[in-house]
Amino acid sequence: AFSVVSKLLSQHKLDMLEELVSAEVLQVLKEKISLLPDNHRDALAADIDAIMYTTEGDVRIYYDDDGRKFVSILMRFWYLNGANLSDEVPGETKVFQIVFGDESTKEKRHLLTANYEFQREFTEGAKPDWTITRIEHPRLLE
Repeated sequence: AFSVVSKLLSQHKLDMLEELVSAEVLQVLKEKISLLPDNHRDALAADIDAIMYTTEGDVRIYYDDDGRKFVSILMRFWYLNGANLSDEVPGETKVFQIVFGDESTKEKRHLLTANYEFQREFTEGAKPDWTITRIEHPRLLE
């Protein structure tokens, strides 16, 4: 899901995210994506083969006021991306660079991070669909 959603964000295909992302998050994304420079938009895309590491940041089970049961999982992703980013992105956060190949054919990649929160209702009879309720690409999508 992370790879698919990040690519759709990068391609500015937000209409295709309506079934995957909460309405509140989608509205914020529409505002932010339109303001991004092309190189930052390119850096949002994470190929499935370029995901280097994932870990869960937080897992919560909670009930709303109507007694419905929900599960929320915050996932953190580290991925390689070849977008044309400077060594420093806004906010004075260092972007790691990895060089593949020798000096004459080197390919520069950045190791970037993203946080996506997935939520699902587990109340009996509820649809078994996960929804993304938070999308963060630090220093790219702010």
